[in-house]
Amino acid sequence: MARTGRPREFDRDKALDAALTLFWTQGYEPTSLNQLKACMGNISPASFYAAFGSKEALFREVVQRYLETYGQVSAPLWDETLAPRDAIEQTLRRSARMQTTRSHPTGCLIVLGASNCSPENQSVQTLLAAERARTRKGMKACVDRAVASGELPPSPAIETLPTLFTTFLHGMACEARDGDRAKKLDAAITTLMQIWDSLAMRPKSVSSHQ
Repeated sequence: MARTGRPREFDRDKALDAALTLFWTQGYEPTSLNQLKACMGNISPASFYAAFGSKEALFREVVQRYLETYGQVSAPLWDETLAPRDAIEQTLRRSARMQTTRSHPTGCLIVLGASNCSPENQSVQTLLAAERARTRKGMKACVDRAVASGELPPSPAIETLPTLFTTFLHGMACEARDGDRAKKLDAAITTLMQIWDSLAMRPKSVSSHQ
């Protein structure tokens, strides 16, 4: 006799995407297990734990999903076929568009997802801090390449560029969440990149002030 039972209604990928949207919107700590189970189709606690193990394990999986999709806006930082300036500018402009798109939560999950965690959830905050640190390294790698190729002259001002660009990139999360549109951020990026250009030109005209 053929075995019968409940059809499997739980779609793990859809559930993961629903959790991503919820965590992105609310952040890690404000998101409850009940909210997660509800957004995943009112699954039972047993189904939740069988599929994901724990809230933190789910969040870690959500972060990985985010990095493999929306987070790919930062991929140019690691593309050495791009000129360093282009790599940084593409990253900033792509991120501005992604963070302000209204088809998903605004801002950046890596910046906003766990900015204020209680001590018992410090590991979650550390997870996102590590991803932000990786972005800083990407910015520095681009600036270092530009110095090595002679595009930028080594100087104390040049050493501040990775912090400058990373601070802007991460700060866009707050601006996007507060309602800024891509056009406004794009204009700011154009101004920001002029700093790179002014530093690149400086060695050729040290006695000139225009």
